[in-house]
Amino acid sequence: MISIIITSFKEPDTIKYTIESIINQQIKEDYELIITAPDDETLKVAKSYQTKNPEKTINLYRDPGKGKSYALNLLLKKTLGRIIIFTDGDVHISNNSINELINEFKDEKVGCVTGRPIPQEDKSTKYGYWSNLLFDAAHKQRTNLKNQNKFLECSGYLWGFRSNLITEIPLDVAEDTIVPYMFNEKGFKISYSPLSEVYVKNVDNWPDWIKQKTRTTKAHETLKNYINLETAPRAKTFLNESKGITNLFTYPKSPKEFYWTLQLILARLYMWLKVFYDTKLQDKQYTDAWERVDSTK
Repeated sequence: MISIIITSFKEPDTIKYTIESIINQQIKEDYELIITAPDDETLKVAKSYQTKNPEKTINLYRDPGKGKSYALNLLLKKTLGRIIIFTDGDVHISNNSINELINEFKDEKVGCVTGRPIPQEDKSTKYGYWSNLLFDAAHKQRTNLKNQNKFLECSGYLWGFRSNLITEIPLDVAEDTIVPYMFNEKGFKISYSPLSEVYVKNVDNWPDWIKQKTRTTKAHETLKNYINLETAPRAKTFLNESKGITNLFTYPKSPKEFYWTLQLILARLYMWLKVFYDTKLQDKQYTDAWERVDSTK
């Protein structure tokens, strides 16, 4: 069987869409669905699906509210599946996405697989345009890396790995960042399943955007505590991002989108400077903690 874990934090209005997008799929293998959250409101909604679907294995766990990786470490000891798939309580995933993700594991050399995040927003607003540009760029990068049989990073919105090979996730680095490196060091490949689509609502204002992107980037900066950055392949660095700036100008289709692209470049530069200031000068490192970004709900 496989184990599917939904991690959630104060998302009673959105987790129903996540649950339904999983249990309504025709998943070819037996599975257990595990839903974890620290709050009563989210668990109450999840409980209703457990009651309405007694034929399905849906287990609920109240985590202590110390963060996502902390909750996952507790659940790794409880899962039964040979493959563990992770997603969040504020997204919904495409039909057959679970089967597509599992298919990648037919290659015994694959240890970890990521799905494809897709923005729910269109390009008619600046933040919607930014989301589409960045997600499309990530899709192109992962596709190229997979075709070249090179290392790629996972997206925490939808991903999975073989169980029993990772027993504990460090708490000072994002789980979808460190786990692929852990599998890479064990000699496994990291694969990409572009047909495993996961639909994501993104931020729609500057305070939430810089807060989210800064936190995500900080989660990469602590990799040095666990891997040799001199030899390990890295996808998310300031240098790598700088090399790809010229490619961004092939994306806009109108003067307005061109202007938004320029703004995005400046926003990303500001974000990297903020990360440098926080981590190098203020020693404010990434820490595991639940943090709600309201405009993504």
